[in-house]
Amino acid sequence: MLSRKLAPLVRYSETLKRLYYNKVLTSTEISEQTGKSIPYTIKVLNELIKDGYVEEKGFADSSGGRKPINYSLIANTHYIMSVAMDQFSAQVVVVDMNNNFVTDIGQYDFDISTLKAETFLSYLKAYLNEMTINKSDLIGIVVTMPGFVDTENGINHTFLSLPDQTLVDYLEEHLSLPVFLDNNSTAIALGEQKFGVATHEKNVMVLNLGWGIGLGMIVDDTIFRGNNGFAGEFSHIPLFQNGKLCTCGKRGCLETEASLIAITANAKKGIADGQVSSLSNYHEIKADDILREADKGDLFAVKLISEAAYHVGQGLAILIHLMNPGAVVLSGKGSTVGNLWMAPIQQAMNEHCIPRLTKLTEFFVSDLNSKAQLIGGAALMVENFGKKLDKKMNSIMDLSL
Repeated sequence: MLSRKLAPLVRYSETLKRLYYNKVLTSTEISEQTGKSIPYTIKVLNELIKDGYVEEKGFADSSGGRKPINYSLIANTHYIMSVAMDQFSAQVVVVDMNNNFVTDIGQYDFDISTLKAETFLSYLKAYLNEMTINKSDLIGIVVTMPGFVDTENGINHTFLSLPDQTLVDYLEEHLSLPVFLDNNSTAIALGEQKFGVATHEKNVMVLNLGWGIGLGMIVDDTIFRGNNGFAGEFSHIPLFQNGKLCTCGKRGCLETEASLIAITANAKKGIADGQVSSLSNYHEIKADDILREADKGDLFAVKLISEAAYHVGQGLAILIHLMNPGAVVLSGKGSTVGNLWMAPIQQAMNEHCIPRLTKLTEFFVSDLNSKAQLIGGAALMVENFGKKLDKKMNSIMDLSL
């Protein structure tokens, strides 16, 4: 029953992807993007209309002759549950087929280094029980999180490991829904490239300015994961001889000077040493407090962001020399004050990067900010509308028998 209901998502995945990413397209545009003939494309669209996935949306503009018909996905046919985790919290939301949030964003706080799979499962169950969407209308759940994530096997080698079962298998067994697992910075990169400021870029590096400095890469319009899926560990470029221990176990990583964890530690030390700042009014200084006060113009908070941004720029100079991207996007939690990062990054670029390469790379600040990971997570599910979803559906059906 489940397989029959979702079968069009597998059979016509490429057409559905194009409509999901573009909202409205003509048959000619879909034909060009999928590489299929127009007669075949029209046949597919008629099938999807018959199955209740697609509807006609009036006529497109025409320079002459008969106006072509626009097509769009019907928003409320199915839904995707996107779970966006970082080191200290998870956000959960349900997204419709037009990429709209249709539930309130749920927030769960924890320390991921001590979080148990059973506790995480309880968060997901609670959200599923409270949401107004019918569970049977969910295509599945996408969990995006930090760490060394093996997307093919559904394992996070860094967090939420289980002794005799993969995290994905464990969640699917208890939730009876297809579950996909991916890296949080990869999700952010896909969200920015499909729906954010980098929508027309085929080669883009997206920085996740968060508790670490994550990196998601789109190369030739495709997610770049590297040989084993672990590409993008930008946080752990060894830039400094500072002796500071990083969360990875090494010393002197970029993360030790430029992450929100490092910025928060520097803020606390500065206030303890008598630094004059509005941050001294906080009982316990948190990253959000620093970002808020920096946005208001507090000199010490701005200084903290500027110093971290310069170090990010040093690391970016290396990446630009290697990758020659068309664009770099500042995204993630810290990008809410993205403009404060730009000038110090540009200064580092001027000092450490070959000018020709810098001039060929555009810099953008995200307009998705903290929603980029949730949006990108849903997009990752859409990317799996093909064979992977088919395999998931069959395995879930086996579990339910």
